[in-house]
Amino acid sequence: MTDQARVSEAAARLLEAELTRRATTPIRDDFDALDLDSAYAVQQSITDYGVAAGRRLIGRKIGLTNPVVQEQLGVNQPDFGALFADMAFPSGVDLPANRLIQPRAEAEIALVLGSDLARPDSTIVDLISATDYAVAALEIVDSRIENWDIRITDTIADNGSSGVFVIGNMPVPLSAVDVRAVEMSMSVNGEVVSEGTGAACLHNPLNAALWLVNEVARRGIPMAAGDIVLTGALGPMHPLLPGDHVRATITGLGTVSCRLPDRSTEGAKK
Repeated sequence: MTDQARVSEAAARLLEAELTRRATTPIRDDFDALDLDSAYAVQQSITDYGVAAGRRLIGRKIGLTNPVVQEQLGVNQPDFGALFADMAFPSGVDLPANRLIQPRAEAEIALVLGSDLARPDSTIVDLISATDYAVAALEIVDSRIENWDIRITDTIADNGSSGVFVIGNMPVPLSAVDVRAVEMSMSVNGEVVSEGTGAACLHNPLNAALWLVNEVARRGIPMAAGDIVLTGALGPMHPLLPGDHVRATITGLGTVSCRLPDRSTEGAKK
């Protein structure tokens, strides 16, 4: 089987897992040696399929920004995935539980760009100048790989283990908040389950965002005005169960919350 055939087969397996909500075996098992470029080719194939089906691409997410997680997976760099409009939700809503397989929550800072960042050698000044505002966010990560048995190539192929995300109600210009110094506390059903700071995200969420804009530009898919950048977790992610209510507070950026309803209840409402 050619590499392209393997890419197509892996993309088809992940798309089927997403459609049926039944996780599949690790993608790395399909390749003699699944490298990062091949994994991103699988991700791009899935992204192209979504765009062709009418989904609107609205930004990118960054993963593996925590050095401890990088060490666990044996890597020394982050990864990224695509964000579509149908993945975005406002704070305070019930999420579509029937779209998720094995969700986990993490709190992070989202940046919204006010201008394009198309060069592969953008600087931190370029990024700050291009950023319209920062806002608190919850990312509900998910995996189409059974039991979260992933390595970096699995999560890259699986669109950065993306699920859905929730955006807070308090957009703040970068001039009004030091995103490196923010403190985050995330609770599930009123119990604190994750804490961290902006410095936990590649030492500064802006570092993560800068890595992203240069990496995607280098790959020919640059960031544009209006795009959302989910910069990465500020603390450990936490598994979610039906009925769980998640709330995160980030100093200077306010709160963001959502609930994962019981699937049977969700179905009964329709």
